[in-house]
Amino acid sequence: MTSTTTGFVADPGRAIYDLGATAIFASKSDPRFHYCLYVPRSVGDGAKVDLLVAMHGTGRTSFLDFRDGFAEFGRWNDCAILCPVFPMGVLGDGARSGYKYMLEGDIRYDQALLAIVEEVSAKYRQDWSHFAMFGFSGGGHFTHRFAILHPDRLWAASIGAPGSVTLLDPTRDWWVGIRDLPEKFGITFNAAVLAKVPVQMIVGDADLETWEITHLEGGTHWLPGANDAGRTRPERLRALCQSFEQVGVRVRFDLLPGVSHDRLEVLDPVQDFLAEELKQRRNAS
Repeated sequence: MTSTTTGFVADPGRAIYDLGATAIFASKSDPRFHYCLYVPRSVGDGAKVDLLVAMHGTGRTSFLDFRDGFAEFGRWNDCAILCPVFPMGVLGDGARSGYKYMLEGDIRYDQALLAIVEEVSAKYRQDWSHFAMFGFSGGGHFTHRFAILHPDRLWAASIGAPGSVTLLDPTRDWWVGIRDLPEKFGITFNAAVLAKVPVQMIVGDADLETWEITHLEGGTHWLPGANDAGRTRPERLRALCQSFEQVGVRVRFDLLPGVSHDRLEVLDPVQDFLAEELKQRRNAS
């Protein structure tokens, strides 16, 4: 492969910083937001690969756990791993959780993510118009809400232990339900398209702490019905599963025995799920 087709041969820096476990980059569309990747080195020779977006939790540090934790999966399954970083307090207020609910001030986090995907697709000359998404904890918030808003962009979604869930309830407003999606996002919910997305929901049966996930009246994200999906993460994820299944979504529900709120403990079953969906996706193409 010549340097004119990929640019990696002509610029050794690209081979160092843009392949394998990459550097951390600022988003061109909004430099407040960052990302890093694992990119199989075969991409430097022009190989075409799939994409997994792995979304961090509240602490944000998990983006490196996910880039490195999925690296072998990416290498052996011809899949790049994109790990966005949406920092705390981007509006100067120290807020932790805006990205989980997709809206924060004038920021649309779904659009910020799609802009990053478009950027890296062009950079690596890949067709990543469809990708998979995994998120744990705060990333599980993001993943299931992104699936509700943009099911047409996903070939699979793995939703890990979100603290709060958006049920497909047309009688309640966002984020508890989906009644006002057109007003808030300019999007009409499409159950038929969501039903085509293979979904995994995964949580430990010992993930029972409630101090961080119980919404109190007057809180930033308080809405009537905020706690109605259940008290614990397993209860809330089960409610989300039932809500998705009611519109025809095929859900693999993994309740892991003895596992608490530990993102590293879920990676093996998540990779099993994604590997199977990749196999089916490629067999169908």
